[in-house]
Amino acid sequence: MANEQNLKPFPKGNNANPNGQPKKYVSLLKESGYKLSEINDTIQAMMAMDMDELKSVWDNPRATILEKTIANAMMTSLKKGSLYSLETLLSRAFGNPKQMTELTGANSEPIQIIINDKL
Repeated sequence: MANEQNLKPFPKGNNANPNGQPKKYVSLLKESGYKLSEINDTIQAMMAMDMDELKSVWDNPRATILEKTIANAMMTSLKKGSLYSLETLLSRAFGNPKQMTELTGANSEPIQIIINDKL
C-alpha cells in the first residue's frame, strides 16, 4: 500500500504523458514510406545476424533508415536483456503462433448452442 504522506496531487490540466505512448517500430517505418513487405524482408534477413553484423549495419553510412532502425532495436533489446522488441519484430515477420482455447460449460460439460430459426 502507498505511503499517503508521499502522495502529491496531480496538477489539474497537466498531462502526465504529453507525447502519448511511443509508436511501434513498424508504424514509424510505414510512415517513412516503407512497404510492409520491405519491412518484413529486412527483419527476416537481420534476424540471422550476430551482434558484430548488426553493429556494422548501424555504422554503415549507406545503410537505409529501415536497416538502422531494426539494427538499433535488436541491439538495444539484446543489451538490455529484454525480448520485447525482438518479440515484436518476430511476430511482425513470422506472425503469432496459433492459440487454442477450450470452452466448457458448467461442470465441464460441452456448451450447447440452440438456434431457433422459426422467427
